Amino acid sequence: MIECAELRRQRPGANSRRVHAGWLAVWPALLAGACAPALRPTVETGKRAPDLVEIVTLDPSIHLDIRYATAHNFVGRPVYKEARAFLQRPAAEALVRAHRALAAQGYGLVVFDGYRPWSVTKLFWEVTPEDKKEFVADPRQGSRHNRGCAVDLSLYELATGREVEMPSGYDEMTERAYPDYAGGPVEARARRALLRAAMEAEGFTVYSSEWWHYDYKDWAQYPILDVPFSSLSRAHGAGF
Repeated sequence: MIECAELRRQRPGANSRRVHAGWLAVWPALLAGACAPALRPTVETGKRAPDLVEIVTLDPSIHLDIRYATAHNFVGRPVYKEARAFLQRPAAEALVRAHRALAAQGYGLVVFDGYRPWSVTKLFWEVTPEDKKEFVADPRQGSRHNRGCAVDLSLYELATGREVEMPSGYDEMTERAYPDYAGGPVEARARRALLRAAMEAEGFTVYSSEWWHYDYKDWAQYPILDVPFSSLSRAHGAGF
């Protein structure tokens, strides 16, 4: 492997002087290939300008349980420095409507994740075993989380504030995570169906491998982003 470091200096001899000019010609190309930058987000044009909104600024009664800001996630360590959740404004407003509609059933929404910087998606891909890749996005294509139009979430009880039981845990990489999984407690499946109905009524679609993951209908209109949370505004309802 060609290392991206300074070559060891050697005193030129007769032979080295003869080939020196040739190496000067080809070395920049070799070095460029060996030191090529790692995988980067796809650069897209013709997309809508991002307008990421911090979800709780629109409705503070939406609960947050940002697992990726803790060690309580499938990576086993924090990958976010801040426990915050964002969506593109139309998706965030639709989420608030779903949350308020659920109140009539005695539930509210608890959000695990929203906008996810592309670099985190790349990390997830790298640490996930091949036989579990269906549960993570390929960074070469980007994730709908990277576009600010995907949200991971569940329900909590308004009466107690406690998160409800679902057929699987969040980020569980088993068949129990499938939105059509027929096992587990009947009550858990009923709550999963209630969540799905509320989200679909507001333009979200559930991901085929994860009951908690919902994509907003306009996701393709937004670019892939790799902006850290620290660069996003804390102003009320404001993006960046």
